[in-house]
Amino acid sequence: MDLSPGLRGQPADALLWIDGLRKTFRMSRKGDGGTSDGVVRALDGVSLDVRRGEVVGVVGESGSGKSTLARCILRLVSPDEGRILFDSVDLRTARSGDLRRLRRRLQCCFQDPFASLDPRFTVGKLVAEPLVIHGVRSSRARSVAVAEILELVGLDQGAVSRKPHEFSGGQRQRIALARALILRPDLVILDEPVSALDVSVQAQILNLLARLREELQLTYLLIVHDLLVAEYFCDRVAVVYAGMVMELGSSEELFSNPAHPYSITLLAAAPVPDPGEARERLQAGSSLDSGAESRPVGGCPFRLRCPVGRDKPICADTVPPLLAGREDHWIACHFPGELDSQAIRSGLQLSSRRNGTEAQA
Repeated sequence: MDLSPGLRGQPADALLWIDGLRKTFRMSRKGDGGTSDGVVRALDGVSLDVRRGEVVGVVGESGSGKSTLARCILRLVSPDEGRILFDSVDLRTARSGDLRRLRRRLQCCFQDPFASLDPRFTVGKLVAEPLVIHGVRSSRARSVAVAEILELVGLDQGAVSRKPHEFSGGQRQRIALARALILRPDLVILDEPVSALDVSVQAQILNLLARLREELQLTYLLIVHDLLVAEYFCDRVAVVYAGMVMELGSSEELFSNPAHPYSITLLAAAPVPDPGEARERLQAGSSLDSGAESRPVGGCPFRLRCPVGRDKPICADTVPPLLAGREDHWIACHFPGELDSQAIRSGLQLSSRRNGTEAQA
């Protein structure tokens, strides 16, 4: 991806800087003609930065590459190309010993706490495990650290001797969060941390994360599909589609004035409490969902679903670079702002500002 000069250099306050990250997976498919090998481009030139003390959200549909991005940053999966600079150290090329030391400062909280917590261990052992791995040999020091972090996440000391199955979903997520925070990391990757929880419990966990961010001076990278959560919790948001960043900007700017047709698609699909408005949005956004679901060969990956670019030659031939639009707002689109975001969000007809033509919703 050919990036503009503003995103080439690492910002001075960037804790994490990702540049041109690519990851492909080879898959075998069985059909009538036998077995064939295929390549899935999970990440295709992802570039973004996470500045100290902020929350950056990564949103997109299932299969857009959000969780693969998180796993590449953590080196649970090895990227094919690109750079992942964490405090100016490239995680992609770091040796195992250096990577192990850096992981004290880089932790993750996964989506399903019941799957990520070993059911055979007590909470005390689960939360203390990172201390054991990173060489804290004193059992007393570990016990004190566990007690302190459990209190911070809102669990009483009686939890230490109990096992994960004895807790509710929200409590298990607090346990997972305690385990991620016990090393006092600088950056925490939150991979869908509230999607498996009830709405009321989601609010409790988000408020807890916000409080811990202030108390522990944390930086978050939040992988999320719920746009309401992203709008409420994130300082900046990256919209990802087919392994590429389509739009990147401040939460306020992106949600009030999105410029990429895919961002507008996601906003149109977000649930709203009014059933009438929901039906209008669904009808207005129906044209955005037409076209093949698989990524086309060449050009913009979103073009077959895009009412603006599906018939434009440049969209079929050229991958749009991620370029600066408004201040600190980056867009990968040949025709940014052409789709009337207010129209689609209010359930009215879609319009193309460039040529004055209208697309039938």
